[in-house]
Amino acid sequence: MKHHTLRVSPETVHWGYFSKAVTPSLVVRSGDRVTIETLTHHANDDHERMIAGDPGAEAVFAWTREHKGVPRRGAGPVTGPFKLGEGEGVGVHLLTGPVVIEGAEPGDVLEVRILDVRPRPSCSHCYAGRCFGSNAAASWGFHFRDLIEEPKPREVVTIFELDTAGEPFARAVYNYVWTPQTDPDGVVHATIDYPGVRVDHALVNKRENILRNVKVPARLHFGTMGLAPSESDFVSSIPPSYTGGNIDDWRIGKGARMYYPVAVPGAFFSVGDPHAAQGDSELGGTAIETSLTGDFEFVLHKHDELGGSILEGLDHPLLETDELWSVYGFTYANYLAALGPDAQTLIGAKSSLDPAMRDAFRKLRRFLMTVHRLSEDEAIALLSVAADFGVTQVVDANWGVHGSIRKNVFTDR
Repeated sequence: MKHHTLRVSPETVHWGYFSKAVTPSLVVRSGDRVTIETLTHHANDDHERMIAGDPGAEAVFAWTREHKGVPRRGAGPVTGPFKLGEGEGVGVHLLTGPVVIEGAEPGDVLEVRILDVRPRPSCSHCYAGRCFGSNAAASWGFHFRDLIEEPKPREVVTIFELDTAGEPFARAVYNYVWTPQTDPDGVVHATIDYPGVRVDHALVNKRENILRNVKVPARLHFGTMGLAPSESDFVSSIPPSYTGGNIDDWRIGKGARMYYPVAVPGAFFSVGDPHAAQGDSELGGTAIETSLTGDFEFVLHKHDELGGSILEGLDHPLLETDELWSVYGFTYANYLAALGPDAQTLIGAKSSLDPAMRDAFRKLRRFLMTVHRLSEDEAIALLSVAADFGVTQVVDANWGVHGSIRKNVFTDR
């Protein structure tokens, strides 16, 4: 076993997409451990608190008329003319990687163990050592067309500080309504529509003393983590799918094990979208988007060794913790295959929880029948009396429902 470190830099991150075509940032073997730094794509909501003085973050977010640290931001076109910028924001998450696993082949399953997760402190002189994150109640949020106060519509950014002394929690510092921001290339962003735009705080009205007497328990986790799909060289980071991605489940934190079906040689693992806290549904658009560093262990399970294990027949992401197993249902289990060449642009108009619930039911039924050798009637009875289904997210185009079964319902027979 070797222990590697993968730091953030313009050479080790890719912005807004999973890819089987990107040059790997690291190559490891099964059993290796890797410390991986990740950055939130929302850090420029408060540049002073979340970027200033941090060499890695400054290099990644660098953007002047002459230089853009990471030019392509999204899975869209790379040749202009552009409306928003290279990649056109078709995918928004900063992902560190890819990490290639030697010997990984389609049909295998990659197990990713999250050994530890910790916040990335501010390097700003004024806020050194403190940790911050941003929450955007944005235009893609479930709430956006159902506002009751003026002005309507509006996008609101709330900046949180994370207290890591003792049991970690977050408190709101201030918020502001998004106002049009002009990027260094002269594009005006009337809404939050392209990642990494620096907010000019002279143009927003900060509202302090908000969410008084409220503290949010921290749930440090990675919202977007998974492998490269096979269907396209560049796949938007926004909709989750059969190889993982933007699942946005707060349970994918320290102590969790995620299992992903390998779709391309080498697996091509990437991780990002780090969160300080999130509830089920991520209703307003984002979690508390912060920057985190994680310690990971990679274990490759070869296809011919899966029979008789919990991975038998697995063709979708699976979460395991000490307490439970969870599967993830989506509007489309594999939207890339279901919707064809234009899938990445079509999926946003096709989200629904009904098929996501159906998908989660079918996946958990299969798990109980295949892994625990239950009959269909036994599985359905157990699903009704002991399984928990919840809304994972309603903001990622391919909406999600998780289905969980607790380990303590099974006893030795």
